[in-house]
Amino acid sequence: MRIKVNHFTDELKLKVVQEYVTTDITNEALRKKYGIRGSSCISNWVRKFGFKIPDEQEIKLQRIMKEESKKSEHELKLEEKIRELEKSLDYERLKSLALNTMIDIAERDLKISIRKKHGTKQ
Repeated sequence: MRIKVNHFTDELKLKVVQEYVTTDITNEALRKKYGIRGSSCISNWVRKFGFKIPDEQEIKLQRIMKEESKKSEHELKLEEKIRELEKSLDYERLKSLALNTMIDIAERDLKISIRKKHGTKQ
């Protein structure tokens, strides 16, 4: 009976190792996710690429940092409002450009001055 051997590219190996080192996913879960058969493959890849396997304290620290980096509901609302205001500003800029172009064309074609001259008395 012949044993089936999986060959993985270095890019995939590096992706698996980075996921293993930077997240709290277990070795078993990653093996299942990527279809890796050997129980020590990921550990070997970690050594091959020169990464350090995180210990429990490092994993807890990463979780805490991840939770702290999440934005509050207030921050999300403010970001949404900023996006809406930027969209409105872009629209008004386009509208202003269109009106100025329309005035330029009218002044050129009709040969009359529409814009107020700077420094004229009212």
